[in-house]
Amino acid sequence: MNALLGRNAVLLGLLACMAGVITLAFGLRRGEDRLLKAGRTYTWLILGAAVIAVAAMERALITHDFSLSYVAQNGGRQVPLMFTISTMWGALAGSILLWTLVLALYITAVAVKFRKRAADPLVAWATLVMFTVAAFFFALMLGPANPFTKVSGAIPLNGPGPNPLLQDHPLMVIHPPMLYAGYVGFTVPFAFAVAALVTGRLGEGWLLETRRWTLLAWGFLTVGIVLGGWWSYQVLGWGGFWAWDPVENASFLPWLTGTAFLHSVMVQERRGMLRVWNLSLLLATFSLTILGTFLTRSGVIDSVHSFTESAIGPWILTFFVAVLAVSIGLIGWRGDRLRSPGAIDSPISREGAFLANNLLFAAFAFVVLLGTVFPLLVAAINGNQITIGGPYFNEMTEPIVFCLLFLMAVAPALPWRKASPELLRQRLLIPAWAAGLTLVLCVALGLRGGWDTLACFALGAFAAAAALRQLILSTRRSMADGAGPWRGIVGRANGGMIVHLGVVVIAVAFAASAAYGVRTEFSMQPGQSESVAGHRVTFLGLHTVQHANRTSLVADVRVDGGQVYTPQISNYPADPGGGIGTPSVRSTPVDDVYLTIAIAPQKPGDPTVIGVTVQPLIMWLWVGGALMALGTLLAIAPGRRRRPVMPASAPVHDVARPDDGGRQLRLPAGTSAAVEVRGT
Repeated sequence: MNALLGRNAVLLGLLACMAGVITLAFGLRRGEDRLLKAGRTYTWLILGAAVIAVAAMERALITHDFSLSYVAQNGGRQVPLMFTISTMWGALAGSILLWTLVLALYITAVAVKFRKRAADPLVAWATLVMFTVAAFFFALMLGPANPFTKVSGAIPLNGPGPNPLLQDHPLMVIHPPMLYAGYVGFTVPFAFAVAALVTGRLGEGWLLETRRWTLLAWGFLTVGIVLGGWWSYQVLGWGGFWAWDPVENASFLPWLTGTAFLHSVMVQERRGMLRVWNLSLLLATFSLTILGTFLTRSGVIDSVHSFTESAIGPWILTFFVAVLAVSIGLIGWRGDRLRSPGAIDSPISREGAFLANNLLFAAFAFVVLLGTVFPLLVAAINGNQITIGGPYFNEMTEPIVFCLLFLMAVAPALPWRKASPELLRQRLLIPAWAAGLTLVLCVALGLRGGWDTLACFALGAFAAAAALRQLILSTRRSMADGAGPWRGIVGRANGGMIVHLGVVVIAVAFAASAAYGVRTEFSMQPGQSESVAGHRVTFLGLHTVQHANRTSLVADVRVDGGQVYTPQISNYPADPGGGIGTPSVRSTPVDDVYLTIAIAPQKPGDPTVIGVTVQPLIMWLWVGGALMALGTLLAIAPGRRRRPVMPASAPVHDVARPDDGGRQLRLPAGTSAAVEVRGT
């Protein structure tokens, strides 16, 4: 029943996508509004098919329908309900199913948002592109990633359950869906970028259509990455949160290019410049999400995060190449029309700072991409296995991070077109004092983490003070206008400042934990105490706990004479050969005491080796992530309407009119304008 329902739902979804593509293509070719409006109705069939397929899989998992190969290989009667539900996205085929559901939800949201403009060619082309992407993922589920294949032979009575690491923490339930919502969400701006290139509507109208969609996807991806770091910290037992793992890098790459786009898009909206940059960044962001899908699901890399080797790799790689070829071809085709009508009057201006920001993010992405795929290229060429680890990424990205922190402080203080030295001194005086005082305070407190650590602290203070200054000024203006202080933190610019604060908090916490963290191990008997980094740990003894899905050996460790913490090693029925360690963490705003069982006793009377890691400011990593999420929500909300800014050096300018769905208004030479449209 579940297999039949699921397979038919997947087939229905694929047919609906294909019918929608054909209907929209004919409507666009013939210019018939009736067909364009009819094409969007297939959205509901696509959504219904995805929902039914997911419901069938979840029903099979919850009812332990081991006639399905996916359930037999990944489900288990002993698995708690929470992790039984999350098993759907814990393995390859189920993860594609979740991806398709999220994509169907985005397509539906776009259809509802633009329901009154279904006959607009820009919207129709964007919908056609999204239908095409959805068709590819439905086709995967009918081919190499079919989650509804049936067991051949005898049906087992039970299954092994998911990977033990995927049933050890509640973050597994929310981390992947958040990450997928970010990954898949970039399909929407990608589709509108392709639509703008195809229709030739290359002004600022399509940007206004997709700004909040891009922010939403970027926000989900940000939260997903932070939750992934938290999951790694809480589950893997190594005391870290980011290891430059290839799969971690695969999620970080589209975040970098998406962040660059969110900055440079403001230049195009206000000055009509960086059109090629913005289109390239959006197309690259979507392409990198597909590349990340390939790296994660093809089995070409060895990672704790990746799925097993499968036949899905060539399919995704082919799709990635096709997306890349179409993107490059469209930009080349429209190259002449993408020339910006304006020019940067001075490098010391906001648009100059955003251009530098783009170059830095592009360099950052190149460094990460090179370090991620280079071992694969070497292995493909000569068969040699090489590894590029943390030292490469840390050394290559550290100067880029410092430059980005500096620009985070300077760029918001710069006006458009050109800045005078006097204006810069006035606006950056307080942030500069904050940086200087922070550096003096660090030296006075005896912090000796190296010049790079102190530089990070100083630049963090510089950027944080600049962001706070902007928020205070905005709040004052809002109160003077009688709008209330809360309006001073709402809107893209103000929400962006809160995001900047979150980035600073993460950067400072990252630097502090790397520079001042202490790791050690103690061989201890019950009742024995040891001291490390100003903390005293007392080993009280061991006991065994029987859970529904595992048996755990638990160590009781008292920290600083207070609460008892319980690191453990768990044995799962499906993995009898080795235990899975789970840390226990005493977390405070000052530092974390991270406890693990490094070596369990082999026989009675043997000592237990307790691993102790003390790292400062770790809690602030998660606080910084929460600030970034809050800032994203505030940036999505409508803010204060800004006064138009006249682009300089623009003989002809395309302006998006707010009432024509993004059609362009040509202004004669010698005039210029900029329009900001609200409500998108």
